Amino acid sequence: MRLLLVEDDSMIGESVRQGLRQDGFAIDWVQDGRAADLAIENGVYELLVLDLGLPKKEGLDVLKQLRRRGNKIPVLIITARDAVADRVAGLDAGADDYLVKPFDLNELAARIRALLRRHSGRADPVVRHGDLTFSPATREVTFEDKPVSLSARELALLEAFLDRPGAVLTRRQLEEKLYGWGEEVESNTVEVYIHALRKKLRQDFIKNVRGVGYRVSKQP
Repeated sequence: MRLLLVEDDSMIGESVRQGLRQDGFAIDWVQDGRAADLAIENGVYELLVLDLGLPKKEGLDVLKQLRRRGNKIPVLIITARDAVADRVAGLDAGADDYLVKPFDLNELAARIRALLRRHSGRADPVVRHGDLTFSPATREVTFEDKPVSLSARELALLEAFLDRPGAVLTRRQLEEKLYGWGEEVESNTVEVYIHALRKKLRQDFIKNVRGVGYRVSKQP
């Protein structure tokens, strides 16, 4: 899952970025409201983590403009503004959740996972697809009742497919879900990870769609 973090405090931003990467997310980070507007236009993010007190453009204004445009991306506000009026203003402007600084990174990751489940219409915290189960919280995978050890990139790729079973994903789309800004992407990276997943799961688990991309079956 690829997220956008909008946070002007360098220490907090770096800490959040590192923590969420360890939880398997690809993170892009900007430090002002105008940069957030430009990044959001890319349309590659599953969720926005948004501070309110930003330079150049207030976080609340970023959020209001986002919703006026009809963008339904889940938004989690992180801010030091803890007054009830501030929380009400953020939620009424279209935020999906509100977390007051200082916060625990584990709680932040758990709230992000909950918002992503809600946005996809899935209540169960464990993703099930035929003989495969995947827990986003623990990063544990089982296939045919046996644990499967996957690398961070393999997990991210698997999660991208399970988030949209039946949908054909291009190599470019998969790369966007695996890597944030500044991370080098080799030309055959996606193919290498797909090959590894097929070996650890089943050869036909991920199917080629000639000339387009890859998919997993909607109904396993």
